[in-house]
Parts: sequence; structure tokens; C-alpha cells
Amino acid sequence: MRLQPQQLAQHLSQGLRPLYILMGDEPLAQRECLDAIRAAARAAGHDERSSLVVERNFNWQQIAAFGQSISLFASRRILEIAIPSGKPGTDGSKALQALAEHPAEDTVTIVILPKLDKDGKNSAWYSALENAGVSLALLEVDPAQLPQWISARLGLQQQQADRETLEFLAHQVEGNLLAAHQEIQKLALLFPAGALNGESVREAVLNVSRYDAFQLGEAVLTGDSERTVRILHGLRDEGAQPVAVMSALGWTLRGLIKVKFAESQGSNVTSAMQQARIYGDRQNQVKRALSRLSMRQLEAALQKLAEIDKAAKGLMHNDAWLEISRLCFGLARIGRK
Repeated sequence: MRLQPQQLAQHLSQGLRPLYILMGDEPLAQRECLDAIRAAARAAGHDERSSLVVERNFNWQQIAAFGQSISLFASRRILEIAIPSGKPGTDGSKALQALAEHPAEDTVTIVILPKLDKDGKNSAWYSALENAGVSLALLEVDPAQLPQWISARLGLQQQQADRETLEFLAHQVEGNLLAAHQEIQKLALLFPAGALNGESVREAVLNVSRYDAFQLGEAVLTGDSERTVRILHGLRDEGAQPVAVMSALGWTLRGLIKVKFAESQGSNVTSAMQQARIYGDRQNQVKRALSRLSMRQLEAALQKLAEIDKAAKGLMHNDAWLEISRLCFGLARIGRK
């Protein structure tokens, strides 16, 4: 069964399925779909959650072992399997097909994938998952549709804005739905329900005295190590959650990897940036980052984020904030004198 993210709430109200597949690179849609499935599963008595991240030398037998094990803490469980590369390999293909054919008992399994290429979508393992479970395509919003998307989100908090204000908001977030979500939430806190005043919205959005995770990504892209450290300290002092910071960094790194790959293939970099939802001043920042950072360094950074995610969720004993700081400072310093 294929669903659009906006159909998920209605689907979950009718009951859970044992297998869900989230496929795509849009971080806000991924986070919201994950939260919705987790909440529905917890309400249905799935009180224990396990998370597996498929990295190099991953032992695929862990999935079969999970299905055969008995929980000491809950009769119903949630199993999340993240495959950041989207390429499980031969062993992984067999394990995922077996999972699709025989889902773990009393378990809601969520397989988290990036956007797959044609070969990935046509693979035996993905077809098996999609046929057995509920798949959701986490697609990015087209720039032309972003004002309408923002309008719908404002409507959920009983607020409305005119076309000019919606286009201003869309331009400010540069296609980044996480940034748009943050701004919309801020407007709910600042203004009452009803029609929003365009000038007041502009003042609120342009007030950037408060640190945010997207400023951190900007500092890393430009190689400004001093600003990177300052924003990191500000975020931590203001109580920002490591997971939220990692979502923004992941969005930045994935876009940069897409453009770097296009550059290595001789494709037009400007077109690649547009396809990766990179607009305005951020294009200059990305160009500077491309000259400093290699594909190997970018892929290693994305892999490191996956490890930090484990620490943030308590699956490792590392300090998530310390690891984020090391990663960001290291990226900002590469290629700088």
C-alpha cells in the first residue's frame, strides 16, 4: 500500500500495520511520519523501541535475532531499521525480503530509506517491502507550491496570511521545510489566531538574534570556525535538542553531497543546486564548501551523524553535544589556514 504523508493520520486511526517503509530525503516529513507511527504504536501498547542503523559491516542476522527474541519489558515492540545509503547489499537484500515475508511478531517495523534511484526502486528487496507493508514517499515540496504548503500549515494553527506574506516566508526558508516549520511555529507563539499582519511577520522572521541550527549549517559551509563555535555554544545554552540540530545538519550535508556528485559527473552545478533545493545566498556558501570538502569527507560526516544519533537516543554512551561540536568544528576547519 502506498500513502502520501498527509494520509498517514487517517490510516493510523484505522489501525496499525506491522511494516512501514519511509523513503525520501525530506527531513521534516520523515520526522513527522516517524513521530506519528511511534505515537500510534505506543497507544496500541508497543512500549519498547529498538533502533538499528545499517553501517559498514552491519550484521544482518540482528534482524532475524530480534524477531526470535523475547522482550523482558514489553509484549509489543517497535523496530526501526535505518539504511542511510539505501543499498543493503546481497545479505541485506535477503534479510529484508525475509522480513517482508515474515514480519517480527507483535512488532511494528519501520524501515527508513533515503530517496532511491531507479535500480533501488526496482530491486527485489524494495518490491518485497512495498508489497508487504505501507510505503510513504517523503517528497520535497516544489518551490511553486511552497506558499500554499505554508498557508496550509498556518491554517492548522488557525492563522492566515496574504499571498505576499506567504511568498516572503517561502523565499526566506529557501525550500527548507524544517526551517519553514520552525518559522510557522514561531508565528503561533508570537501572534494570536486569525489574519497575520505582513509587516509584523517580516519583523519576526528577520529578527535573527536567536541562534538556530540552520545558522550553524551556514557557518560550517562557509568554513567560519569561530562563528561555528559561537553558534554551537548559543544553541546548547538555549536548550536546543541534539536531534533537532542533527536534522538541520543532515539536510545541509545531503544537499551538499548531491551537488558534489553532480559536479564529479561534469553536470551543471547551478542546476544541481536547484534540484537539491539550494537557493539564494546559500548557493554561494555551497560553492565555497565544494572547494574545501571532498566527497569522502562529506560521506564520512553524514555517517558520523548517524553515530551521533545513536548517542542522542541513549544507544551509545558518547556525549551527543560534544560529538556534534567536534564534527562541525572539524568540517569548518578543513581547507582553512
